[in-house]
Amino acid sequence: MKSDKGFTLIELLIVVAIIGIIAAIAIPGLLRARQSGNEASGIGSMRAINSAQSTYAASCANGFYANDLATLVTPPSSGGTPFIGEDLNANGVVKSTYTINVGADTGATNPPPSCNGGALFTGYWATAVPQDGSMRHFATNTSGTIYFAAGPITPTDTTAPGGTPIQ
Repeated sequence: MKSDKGFTLIELLIVVAIIGIIAAIAIPGLLRARQSGNEASGIGSMRAINSAQSTYAASCANGFYANDLATLVTPPSSGGTPFIGEDLNANGVVKSTYTINVGADTGATNPPPSCNGGALFTGYWATAVPQDGSMRHFATNTSGTIYFAAGPITPTDTTAPGGTPIQ
């Protein structure tokens, strides 16, 4: 007995073609969603740095700021928690395709000691630079405003670094 059940080659090719068309439509949307997620992570890192610097200045550094992420991840000598999470533990750390850095322009003159032994500065800046050039660059500084631009941003600790403020 011969059975005629099953699919023909033409029917299978039509199904494969339909799946290919659906994939071609969906992939650009998925890539945009991934890029948006990475950019949100870059903005979140800038917010975390602003919050950590604010807490560090208020509770540990007598109104001064840290000049790198290693100082912010160091807990107070008397005990307690670090000022920023372990995922941002050193300058040059890569998080969601962004390289995160913190710096300072001007050291404090005769500052009091900080609670964790870190050097103190009158202001700070931070950048989130994408590893590929297709995403936005982010920066912030002592003002707490987060800026973005299509290309590199050169921040200082006291002046607007260029770019557009995030609303």
